[in-house]
Amino acid sequence: VQLQASGGGLVQPGESLRLSCVVSGFTFNTIGWFRQAPGKERGGVSAIRRSDSNTKYADSVKGRFTISRDRAKNTVYLQMNNLQPEDTAVYYCAAATGSLIKSSMFAPQYYAYWGQGTLVTVSS
Repeated sequence: VQLQASGGGLVQPGESLRLSCVVSGFTFNTIGWFRQAPGKERGGVSAIRRSDSNTKYADSVKGRFTISRDRAKNTVYLQMNNLQPEDTAVYYCAAATGSLIKSSMFAPQYYAYWGQGTLVTVSS
């Protein structure tokens, strides 16, 4: 089982990035994106459930970030628009074996597999 996250980089405020999470060796039921900024705890950003494409977003990213999946490629994307300095963090994708209910989608303990993280830096 492998999760490969990519797409991070250095951008200016207001710009966009698209993160990708390629899942191999495993059919996920829920994929979550988490982020961890320096000196802060890891927190949930967005998640998507495979069965019905139900999604969840952190309040801080609603209206700016969009999570989607490509079933054929077993890949989940996180489109991040209007990035702000407070979005600076290492972003991790994680896969759960179960179809998580919304209240559990940002609970790290339900995710069995984690990618290596990709750094997003938003700075002028």
